[in-house]
Amino acid sequence: MKRVFEVMNVKCGGCANTLKTKLEPIFGPVEVDLEAMPRKITVQVDDEQIEELRTQLRKLGYPMADEDLGIFEAGTAKAKSFVSCAVGKMGE
Repeated sequence: MKRVFEVMNVKCGGCANTLKTKLEPIFGPVEVDLEAMPRKITVQVDDEQIEELRTQLRKLGYPMADEDLGIFEAGTAKAKSFVSCAVGKMGE
């Protein structure tokens, strides 16, 4: 089922490229809405895949907006997102 999730730390096309590159092999086509705030991604996932999606997004530094992250976790996610963004820009 296609679902929309709000994600944090997505700033630009580089971030969107990273999300697509890393998530599409696992979940299929990924759409990233860079106009919405917080940013939104659309992914084809079943209920049992949502936790895996959360895990993958956290690994990349783009946690879902509904996650309650502590100060350390939020800072770590932001740092990871900078690296993911840079990698995504190189792939554009």
